[in-house]
Amino acid sequence: MEVEDGRVIAVEGDDRNPVTANFICAKVRGLPEVLRGAQRLARPLRRRGPKGAGEFEPISWDEALDAIAERLNALRRNPGGESILPLSYGGSNGLLSQDTTDARLFRRIGASRLARTVCAAPTGAAAAALYGKMPGVGYEDYAEASLIVVWGLNPHASGIHILPFIRRARRNGATLIVVDPRRTRLAEQADLHLAVRPGTDLVLALAVIRRLLETGGADEAFLERHCRGLDGLRRRAQEWTAERAEAVAGLEPGSVAKFTELYRAGSPAVIRCGWGLERNRNGGAAAAAVAALPAVAGKFGVRGGGVTLSNSSVWTVDAGAAIAEPEPRTRIINMNRVGRALTELTDPPISLLFVYNNNPAMTLPRQDLVLAGLRRDDLFTVVFDAFLTDTARFGDIVLPAAMFLERLELARGYGAYSLQEGAPPVVPFGESRTNHEVFASLCRRLGLERPGDPATEEEVVNALLRERPDRLRKLVSDGVVLPDFGTRPVQFVDVFPGTPDGRVDLFPEVLERESPRGLYVYADDPATGRYPLALISPGLARQVSSTLGHLHRDRPALTMHPGDARPRGLRDGDRVRIFNEQGEVRCRLRVTESIRPGVVLFPKGLWSHHTENGATATLFAPDTLTDLGGGACFNDARVEVEAIPGRSDRSVSSTRFES
Repeated sequence: MEVEDGRVIAVEGDDRNPVTANFICAKVRGLPEVLRGAQRLARPLRRRGPKGAGEFEPISWDEALDAIAERLNALRRNPGGESILPLSYGGSNGLLSQDTTDARLFRRIGASRLARTVCAAPTGAAAAALYGKMPGVGYEDYAEASLIVVWGLNPHASGIHILPFIRRARRNGATLIVVDPRRTRLAEQADLHLAVRPGTDLVLALAVIRRLLETGGADEAFLERHCRGLDGLRRRAQEWTAERAEAVAGLEPGSVAKFTELYRAGSPAVIRCGWGLERNRNGGAAAAAVAALPAVAGKFGVRGGGVTLSNSSVWTVDAGAAIAEPEPRTRIINMNRVGRALTELTDPPISLLFVYNNNPAMTLPRQDLVLAGLRRDDLFTVVFDAFLTDTARFGDIVLPAAMFLERLELARGYGAYSLQEGAPPVVPFGESRTNHEVFASLCRRLGLERPGDPATEEEVVNALLRERPDRLRKLVSDGVVLPDFGTRPVQFVDVFPGTPDGRVDLFPEVLERESPRGLYVYADDPATGRYPLALISPGLARQVSSTLGHLHRDRPALTMHPGDARPRGLRDGDRVRIFNEQGEVRCRLRVTESIRPGVVLFPKGLWSHHTENGATATLFAPDTLTDLGGGACFNDARVEVEAIPGRSDRSVSSTRFES
């Protein structure tokens, strides 16, 4: 990193991390422009116009915090703390920016609790139940694999640090399989690309399991020694012949057999399971079935063999010591139903919304309900952000937030194995403050500060790592810590399941009870005759969800297969409306064979200025929940598309929106 006169000039990779080394993504490389950009919020603001108009006046920090504290105190007394909802997720936050000092404040207030299940909850539930969140295959060992399956992930847009190791394996002759409804850049390079219909990953995985079990492809010795629950998995997989699965998933005949034989013959064979396959009604069961494959086929115990999900759970931290307050037994609101909570809850209603590390107006399901809630005159909304996001435009008080590189942070990787402390090389822009500063200050104003609370950010770090002082010392000296097993664990050699008996549970009773239909039971496609097209909304390579969306003014197009465009009389470049009963989005059309028939794509993370009418893909996302973990069903959105009457110049941006 280069810093001149208190400004970040350039950002490069950190060679202390053996996986990322000096390699960073383009999103991060542009941070110098973002940190001092003209659109940064420099001072606290107070609304002076209608909600959503973005009309504010600058105020001092004391005025802003006093106004927030006064409203928090009043609501605590009447109707009670549950009328307050903290709403946060993602952003560039780490362990200091979320679930520490902020949690202390909201727990002591007795606020409603937020279930942060918008991403990774179904996959996390499956991984915990089957493997006890056993550490996955490290990225470096993908170079050792003879067969690689990338399922529900597009690493060119998210998680690019795995790509060099996949390329190395390919140069050594490895076979690559990609499962994705889109022909991504990686899918174009694959030996086998299975473009499944959204929501049908489960039936493909079960059909492969059935075929492995019936054709001698299962490792009976491994299953006997290291697994339980095979009978339950076998029973549910038995329903899915190759022919039935191919018909439901929209695959060519013979696809299941080809996948199975490649996977059976490949050794070492590794599966990288992403989060794309979980975002539907069958998402948790799909993740569980995919994660079960290496156990059934006996792909563990060799370098470059096994499965990778999220690796963040390898880092245990003492969050309780940092928060210094037990969790209250207040009501829990699933963030996928925030729109419903803001518009329907009455006992008590949500009267204060505190938004940080999040842009819910653009990122949560049922955008229509979320926006309706934000428009409520009786809702006091605080937004703490570095930019005037679409959500911030509805704020009563807007607070300027310090960004990454302007604050101390402790972050753990979820793909690569690392725990890193980031010391700020520059001071915050304008009057921006860190999350810790703001929430600690509100604790003081409300009289909730107590002796022994970790008072500084350094004290919070000490509290988080107090159970592992060796890691704390390493972090202080080197700035990065790697797990005790390094970055290249061999599953069932160096690391083992964290289940109570140390065995893989292929049919966890906890998941069988939680699933509304029973584990591994497929739910039919929600498409109707009126709304037949499945809308998927993957991320953009240039953004992290909606973060950095303010930098781009061009308008992405809806992607559609020619076979869907022709019968609708649509051509490339047409202005179209995407619609269902929840509303419409107006945009341009891009006709291409890079998407499978029956599926259309409009990326997530867009801001209101990215479409003609200000609505985005989350308008169509239902607020139904996944079968496991209470996750979001973004890919269960079903829509229709039609041309907008009038002249069309059919000029579509040439930008490639890799998603």
